[in-house]
Amino acid sequence: MDLKALQVDVLRISDIYAAEHGIERDRDWALLKLQEELGELTSEHLRMSGRARGEADAGKLGDEAADVLGMLLIYCDSAGIDLEAAMQRKWLHWLEKAPA
Repeated sequence: MDLKALQVDVLRISDIYAAEHGIERDRDWALLKLQEELGELTSEHLRMSGRARGEADAGKLGDEAADVLGMLLIYCDSAGIDLEAAMQRKWLHWLEKAPA
């Protein structure tokens, strides 16, 4: 999956959602929504590990992780962050040093 292409699709979907629900989005909104989605992922993780009430659902855990990724892509766009470049700079450069 191409990260930039995924981001374009997520942003398009976000535009549709915002228009349908009258939501004005800015960088603060995107960061707050990212935090909200991370909270939902955390809640599902706690249910999956038996540390919260409610029925655990592995599919829902994946859905919440997808929401976190989607909101991260939206936030990065609003903040002018090139996530691919940041990943290369912060993480992937270590692969160049790794033994074969």
